[in-house]
Amino acid sequence: MEAPLNFIKRLIPKPIFGALQPHYHKCLAWLAALLYNFPSRKLKVVGVTGTNGKSTVVHLITAILEEAGEKTASVSSLRFRVNGQERKNTLKMTMPGRFKLQKFLRDAVGAGCEYAVIEVTSEGIKQFRHTGIGFYMAVLTNVTPEHIESHGSFDNYRAAKAELFKKAKIHILNGEDPSIDYFLKIPARDRIVYTKKDLPPGIRLKLLGDFNLENAVAAYHAAKLLGVDFTAIKSALEKVEGVPGRLEFVQREPFAVVVDYAHTPDALEKIYETLGGNSVCVLGSAGGGRDKWKRPEMGKIAGRFCKKIILTNEDPYDENPEEILNDVERGIAQKNKLQKILDRREAIREAIKSAEPGDTVIITGKGAEPWLMGPNGTKIPWDDREVAREELHKI
Repeated sequence: MEAPLNFIKRLIPKPIFGALQPHYHKCLAWLAALLYNFPSRKLKVVGVTGTNGKSTVVHLITAILEEAGEKTASVSSLRFRVNGQERKNTLKMTMPGRFKLQKFLRDAVGAGCEYAVIEVTSEGIKQFRHTGIGFYMAVLTNVTPEHIESHGSFDNYRAAKAELFKKAKIHILNGEDPSIDYFLKIPARDRIVYTKKDLPPGIRLKLLGDFNLENAVAAYHAAKLLGVDFTAIKSALEKVEGVPGRLEFVQREPFAVVVDYAHTPDALEKIYETLGGNSVCVLGSAGGGRDKWKRPEMGKIAGRFCKKIILTNEDPYDENPEEILNDVERGIAQKNKLQKILDRREAIREAIKSAEPGDTVIITGKGAEPWLMGPNGTKIPWDDREVAREELHKI
């Protein structure tokens, strides 16, 4: 449905469309909701937003609700899941377009689901993909600088996140986030402000890292307010060993190989802190003109934590990939630990070959994403985890 509408959009002169764009996106959202008969009215919809951790929290809330025997649907950057049946999200879009999202909700209703858990992005909100959805609950993981060029400023980016909370009745907020006071000003029927200290001592997580502790606590409180009993919450959280492409171990001995989605400075720093020293780090940064400011920051963080850094191609889109790597390199003071290998497979191969017993090879930026995005919309099938496994088998 959106394809012919996008064709019409290309016929309109850019200055005119720029002025009409918000109305265009909002009209599409209402049209999609109308076409699928407002399916969210028959569901309790939980929206999860934030800069980092959204997919993990969606995964955890879904696991808890399913453990409790509730028919549940969820959509994230990783997957579409409806009542236990799932397929990968291969859209390279965390929050689907309006028509896909409304169809997903209609499918959830058709499958008898009571709950839908949706990963909500600032870009999605900017394009009104949340419009026409009745959100019962909104969950905030954290807010750190991201998509600044797209939104114009951090304040605008945060304000986009806040739109979700203006629509939701119940708010789950991270009390350790610097923006907590901003979100507390938004009225709510019920609200919980959590910290990582809130996880009951009886729950033993398999997930690593303080950031995953925060994610688990957010899911714990969300489930509690949805009426799930403690036994189901505890059982579900203790069963989750990991989330695809999020701090995922491809190998543990004699040296570890870990793949993670970290693509922001805050997320990258947390991953490096969690995994400790003796790290061989493979990283890059996405192109497409997005968030160029963060490239040297990523380099600076890698310089602090990694004993060896291999810069490589990520998702260049229409940008020159060598220039992207040069931007990241500017943040790395110790050039002697730096190597640039544009081919991502070769970079992963070199990292694995250079690792010694006790080291950790950390491959960041793509996680479980299924594509490498190139110029003119080209997509190359890709999976960092599979490439790492293939290269490990060669040594």
